[in-house]
Amino acid sequence: MIEVRSVRKHFAGVRALDGVSLSLHAGEVHALVGENGAGKSTLIKIITGVYRPDGGELHYRGEPVAFARPRDAQAAGISTIYQEVNLVPLRSVAANLFLGREPVNRFGLIDYRRMHRDAHEMLTRYGIAADVRGRLGELGLGVQQMIAVARALSTEARVVIMDEPTSSLEPREVDLLLGVVAMLRERRVAVLYVTHKLDEVFRACDRVTVLRDGRVAHSGPVAGTTRLRLVATMLGRDIDEVRRHGATTFGDEQRDATGAPLLHAEGLSRRPLLDDVSVDVHAGEVVGLAGLLGSGRTETAKAVFGADPVDAGSIKVGGRRARRWSPAAAIRAGLGMVPEDRKAEGLIADLSVRDNIVLAALPRLTVAGFLSERRQAELVDTFVKRLRIKISHPGQKVRELSGGNQQKVLLARMLCLHPKVLILDEPTRGIDVGAKAEIQALIDELAGLGLGVLLISSELEEVVEGADRVLVLRDGAVVGTFRGDQVSEDRIMRTIATAAEDDDD
Repeated sequence: MIEVRSVRKHFAGVRALDGVSLSLHAGEVHALVGENGAGKSTLIKIITGVYRPDGGELHYRGEPVAFARPRDAQAAGISTIYQEVNLVPLRSVAANLFLGREPVNRFGLIDYRRMHRDAHEMLTRYGIAADVRGRLGELGLGVQQMIAVARALSTEARVVIMDEPTSSLEPREVDLLLGVVAMLRERRVAVLYVTHKLDEVFRACDRVTVLRDGRVAHSGPVAGTTRLRLVATMLGRDIDEVRRHGATTFGDEQRDATGAPLLHAEGLSRRPLLDDVSVDVHAGEVVGLAGLLGSGRTETAKAVFGADPVDAGSIKVGGRRARRWSPAAAIRAGLGMVPEDRKAEGLIADLSVRDNIVLAALPRLTVAGFLSERRQAELVDTFVKRLRIKISHPGQKVRELSGGNQQKVLLARMLCLHPKVLILDEPTRGIDVGAKAEIQALIDELAGLGLGVLLISSELEEVVEGADRVLVLRDGAVVGTFRGDQVSEDRIMRTIATAAEDDDD
């Protein structure tokens, strides 16, 4: 269906792709993996007409092509599902599903009755529970992602490109999506599946291509390789070295909570999202919040940080009770937060790396009421080096960075405030194994220096290996607490399942 032949692409002297070749066949699910910055997104954009290659050829269904724009690729039968939900949050679910191809009646007006009926049938087909008349932006990120998937598949495409399609999905939705992928294979649709989650490669894909530094480092059947070999190939390291690190790069040391907590949140309630949630975080302790999507993890984090109001409850930081709580007050008290959705709630895409890092620290960087360029430059240089953020220069637009480096910019913004407690909501979502390892090691380092960390992750192994204590949430309430050797994936999952059975009773 698609054949990429020796494609090259450069940006301002930086080599993004260097002689990359790849073939994609009908009825095949082909995984494309690699670290952020390896060239995956650039290759997708060349296939879909966003970029023109500097060299090489693209063949589609046996014929050479050069799509001038994404619409041309879509018209030819190539549909793309991006990691970031590129839909219109203020419009209805149905309007988003049929955006640009709305059904019309005999008078040339939009046939809303038909559009709503067809939208409902489409969501039912893919097991998505949502009101087609409701605004898209009022739904959770995972549901929005599934709606983006449904929209892309509704075009009857011959080729479907999925760029990190499960990064915002809970396990049940992941199973549903992989079932859709299997259905596409049966229909002889060619699927290019871009992911950082190697478990999905072995569950759903037939072949795998690894990109490293803009070149093909490996390509072959999934059945002929192992997870360990893929990770080693992506990182360009020896297999034995990768084997020693295990599933994550968190250390084995367990930290015991002593003394008064840095953060004490008690009885946080906001019906129907939170129900009497209490959480403590001590100096040098990593506290994990575990639970399924919608269990109240993010709602708890936002309530603690003052981003969402609560109906009841109290918060103390450093023993002092918080009043008129807001993100600004939380920052002044010593809290920092890296939100789940870095695109919508964290970064300002068109500002530079420098401006994004210093944004929250501007009041501290003034001299006689004027911003000090020197102090800004010193601060940015310190954290770019400390977090190993890969940039061409501090004035580079943050939207030009890879997902892992964008996440590091957000971390730098919070760390330059010297917080007492850092709230991390999905800190490694949608980033490659190398950047993930660096961030996990940084969390360990920060805790070792006495910082309190509140950690949320949909990857249960990350919570289990990274946290000293874990609170399990379901339906906005704490249903279990584990510490030290009690923390295990099995105990957490059994607690969630038991709480679900009690709810059914």
